[in-house]
Amino acid sequence: MSIDIAFETVRGLRTHLRAKDITPTELVDLFADRIARHNAWSKAFITVTADTARSEASALDEHALEASAFAGIPYASKDLFDIEGVLTSAGSRVFHDRIAEHDAFAIAQMRQGHAISLGKTNLHEFAYGATGENEVYGTCVNAYDPTRLAGGSSSGSAAAVAFGLVPATLGTDTGGSVRAPAALNGLVGMKPTIGRVPTTGVVPYCWTLDHVGLMTRDVADCADFLGLVAGYDRRDPGAQNIAVDDYAAALNQDISGLRIGIPSNFYFERTDPEILAAIEQVKQHLVTQGAKLVPVTFPDLEHSRAVSLTVQMPEALSAHSAYLQERGELYGQDFRAGLALGQTLLAEHYVRAKRFVEVYRQKTNALFDEVDLILTPATPEIAQPLGTVKTTRDGVDEAVGNAITRFTTFFNMTGHPALTMPCAMHSEGLPIALQLIGRYFEESTVIRAAHNIERNEAFAIPHPTVDD
Repeated sequence: MSIDIAFETVRGLRTHLRAKDITPTELVDLFADRIARHNAWSKAFITVTADTARSEASALDEHALEASAFAGIPYASKDLFDIEGVLTSAGSRVFHDRIAEHDAFAIAQMRQGHAISLGKTNLHEFAYGATGENEVYGTCVNAYDPTRLAGGSSSGSAAAVAFGLVPATLGTDTGGSVRAPAALNGLVGMKPTIGRVPTTGVVPYCWTLDHVGLMTRDVADCADFLGLVAGYDRRDPGAQNIAVDDYAAALNQDISGLRIGIPSNFYFERTDPEILAAIEQVKQHLVTQGAKLVPVTFPDLEHSRAVSLTVQMPEALSAHSAYLQERGELYGQDFRAGLALGQTLLAEHYVRAKRFVEVYRQKTNALFDEVDLILTPATPEIAQPLGTVKTTRDGVDEAVGNAITRFTTFFNMTGHPALTMPCAMHSEGLPIALQLIGRYFEESTVIRAAHNIERNEAFAIPHPTVDD
């Protein structure tokens, strides 16, 4: 029974709690035991707070268990989120002694909902990188094939759910760092509209592009999760004081009449044919449900990655300037090289890139005058073998991290809500995923369409086999 419960959705676990099949303390013990058995090879967790979790679980009464959809449910967060009294390492030696004094906004929301934190998950150092490689805490592996990458930078958040160590995790997404690893590990990953979930108490990488994101087993849990952590915090200058929708109410709603944009450029280029075939099946399903497919043309995205990096690296350098002076020798080679790039960029380059970002936002907003959602593949490639440096598709070489996030990065610049979810299995035994993008603050529409797709069993995938 423990194995079955470990791969249950949050809603499934709530059913067990309400039926008293299991107590919150027993649930914590179950997941803590799985972390103890599987963390050595999954590398999912940096810090485990099982004792604190047991104490919190044992203190929950019947009233507390009705506080939210996540009450009594263990979860974990990427080790960029501050949790009072717990190390926030950011996956780096630089922060080896950084004990948080306060909860991050999202953590405080989870605490108010009586969710139970089981600890902090691994990541690419300071969220710089899409492969999840970490020389200090190890590189997370893919739950479907441990010789493959889990993806990053929220690698541990993906591995923790995929390996059945917790049912949901918080991550951050600056260029696809939630959506891409979720896609590679057969999970639902969501980046809400920028500012929908305040970044207060989250170690910054790039203020302009950073989003708080979520990973769950299914779309219903994602809706519940977003409803709990979304909100407004005046301490975050990027937060938006806009009412939070009832995202769960969007589940099971009809999608007839929805206009689904299908990009005619960039998003279906240099992509694994099996991924393209899977997205074609999704398109056919949407038509049978009464949705209308509408061709859309994005602005020229040839230089979009360069634009993103030209914003990222000066901002990262600014965030780390004091630490570089005090602890520069503790940075990993990978991130130090990125910061060195930031030092070569001029203010003129940064300002020009920010102007590009604004143009991207305006032109993408204009697409939503024609459509309600946009559908793309989540990634152009499946999870690649550990140690892969580059991929080759249609005669073009590409750095593996760039390939992992080629279809996600743009929507961090525009700030639109985007969700990735599994829709097929590749012949190599790894998940294939789609991406849905919506208008600003219309996460409910994204969830509505995603849940409709998920309900079709033709798009279901099996859990990975990770148990003894």
